[in-house]
Amino acid sequence: MSLRVGRIPFLVCAPFFHDFIGREGDCREFDFVDGPPSAHCRGLMDGSIDLSPASSITFALKPGAFVLSPALCTSCSFEVRSVKLFSHYPIEKLGGRAVRITSQSRTSVALLRILLEMRYGVMPEYKDGLAAEASDDACLLIGDMALEENERNRFEYGYDLGSLWQEWQGLPFVFGAWVISKAAAQRDRAALERYMELTEKSIADFRANVSAALDRWLARYPVSLPRHVVEDYYKVIDYRFTDERKQSLSLFLSLAARMGLAQQNLPLEYL
Repeated sequence: MSLRVGRIPFLVCAPFFHDFIGREGDCREFDFVDGPPSAHCRGLMDGSIDLSPASSITFALKPGAFVLSPALCTSCSFEVRSVKLFSHYPIEKLGGRAVRITSQSRTSVALLRILLEMRYGVMPEYKDGLAAEASDDACLLIGDMALEENERNRFEYGYDLGSLWQEWQGLPFVFGAWVISKAAAQRDRAALERYMELTEKSIADFRANVSAALDRWLARYPVSLPRHVVEDYYKVIDYRFTDERKQSLSLFLSLAARMGLAQQNLPLEYL
């Protein structure tokens, strides 16, 4: 039985997956399923996929069902650029105002709520949606949509959630973690370990030749961004799941639990 891998077709995940593009025939033990983080969160929860670099909060939504890669995550040092609140008002003035929250990532939504309500003490009116609408006072965008909005300059204010978290807590934020089904780990641990080794190689190959790797990725998943913006983006993204980042993820999950967004007191477990 093939491992079902949730693949996120966002630029941030290109280093994880670019090595596999065009080689699916050589990797028949892996079955890739494309979709945004929210879709893979649902897939992990219902068992339709086995692993994915999913929203980090996914781990805490079904206690005892998952383990994490001990080596890989999606993080940043201060700014992440691809998870941003765009606003027509200063962040501390958003109380009672309409804030559109992306439907693509539960982690980013939870982080925004923690920042607004715990750090800034404001309670806006949250509205679900994928993109900004004319009536919105502010909107949360992630992934390539956020990077594209950075280039449009349609909002007076832009707040990078990675920076807001690190300024507040003194730790780099973990937006995504490799969430792995325990059932899959019990069924075929060897295949899982082989897949994660190939993923680490994919990241190393990407770093060694970003331009060539992006040629392969963008041929499959094009974006409406200048090439220099895309290449510069990888200077702020870090895929190492360090002890400091594990501490940050634990703190985030505990704050999310206090707000009823995740399970209480759930220790991290690893493959």
